[in-house]
Amino acid sequence: MTSNPYFSLAVLFVIALGFGLTPLGLAWLWRAVYSPSKPNAIKNAIYECGLESKGDAWVQFRSSYYLYAIIFLIFDVEAVFLLPFAVAFMGLGIAACVSMLVFVLLLLEGLAWAWAKGVLTWA
Repeated sequence: MTSNPYFSLAVLFVIALGFGLTPLGLAWLWRAVYSPSKPNAIKNAIYECGLESKGDAWVQFRSSYYLYAIIFLIFDVEAVFLLPFAVAFMGLGIAACVSMLVFVLLLLEGLAWAWAKGVLTWA
């Protein structure tokens, strides 16, 4: 029985499947026993911040807000890459310093581009 090379893989697959389906089954059982379905008009009503929704859900907004957020994320992630470099600065060679200099120069180029395009202005 264990001579098949895929036996251990099949056992792990069954365990993984059980690991995922057991909580789902227990949740379904809990719902069936402790919270029976009693639908009514109030429970089936759409709830959104306590107010009835009015109008169309599509709202136009300026794309510059999106660009501003993307630029914020880029410069926020920059800190994640610069922190390990700053911590290990004395133990790194010249190649690491040059590559980090290129990285910072590319970020500065992106900042200059965003500034020139007017992405950083709210008006």
